[in-house]
Amino acid sequence: MQMENNTGTAGQKEGSKMDKKELIFHSEWCKGCGICAAFCPKSALEIVDGRARLKENNACILCGLCELRCPDYAVYLQQAEGGLEQQWVKPY
Repeated sequence: MQMENNTGTAGQKEGSKMDKKELIFHSEWCKGCGICAAFCPKSALEIVDGRARLKENNACILCGLCELRCPDYAVYLQQAEGGLEQQWVKPY
């Protein structure tokens, strides 16, 4: 079974400019406890094969609650590279 990391991105306003953030999952660190999914206000996360990931509809608003609640540090937000025109989930 191959593990994959996936990300989701969206623009967030900070002052007068837009910052692009992405949600990073390290599936090899995830133990599948479901805490991140339980705290997600948009129900954008799911547990599949014992690992957390974004649902296909990608309703993530990048609020960071999953990052704050994950006991294994398997999910976090970081600055993304590139333009604001894309929003995606991609395997690493």
